[in-house]
Amino acid sequence: MKIRTLILLISLVLLLLIPFVGMQYSNEVKWSLNDFIIMGVILLSFGIIINKIIYHVVAFNKRVILISTLIILFLLLWAELAVGLFNSPFAGS
Repeated sequence: MKIRTLILLISLVLLLLIPFVGMQYSNEVKWSLNDFIIMGVILLSFGIIINKIIYHVVAFNKRVILISTLIILFLLLWAELAVGLFNSPFAGS
């Protein structure tokens, strides 16, 4: 169990290094400390939930459906935080 937790944390750090390195080479990537904290919490939460699903849901079909749903929710949340996908000016007045 400790090895899985360590792998999850290393993966989290590696994923957060992507925008950090991007900030060093481009002015278009502008993340604040709050952005890193929020994305770290989101990634860690989703990682823990997926880990729990993998080890506690026995039926393969249910596992695939639950993990797929979580991935879609993650992508929607990410899009909303990045560009305000659901708060668009074209939505009804």
